[in-house]
Amino acid sequence: MVQVERTVKVAAPIGAVAQYLADFAHTEDWDPGTISCTRTDPGPIVVGARWHNVSEFRGRKTELDYRLTRREPGKVTFVGENKTATSTDDFTLTSGPDGTTVRYRATIVFNGWAKLASPLLKREFERLGDEVVPKLRGVLDELG
Repeated sequence: MVQVERTVKVAAPIGAVAQYLADFAHTEDWDPGTISCTRTDPGPIVVGARWHNVSEFRGRKTELDYRLTRREPGKVTFVGENKTATSTDDFTLTSGPDGTTVRYRATIVFNGWAKLASPLLKREFERLGDEVVPKLRGVLDELG
């Protein structure tokens, strides 16, 4: 398992941040590894909504099918799966006098033989986490 956590403070109000983050298609705007992220079911964005994400990691394309598993005022969680890994993207939102604090935690659990690579990939995921911070801050600050 690999887990990466980052905290970002933004000027936007918590409601706008929660609404933006609930649409996983927006990962195209703030996740440097995402090539495309497309909604795969119709209707409102509620728990159970689904997206197909194509990312590039270490020069290889990876595809995961994500679903929204939790949507509350202070919490938005997605779980993505393919045969190699299960990825959980979890956002915890806290309202403050100057905006919103966003704690982003990505947890990747590798399946089968890929489990052996977990310790070797930790550094790469930490690097990606560092790249997420300015991009996420930038798009969320525009909401305020």
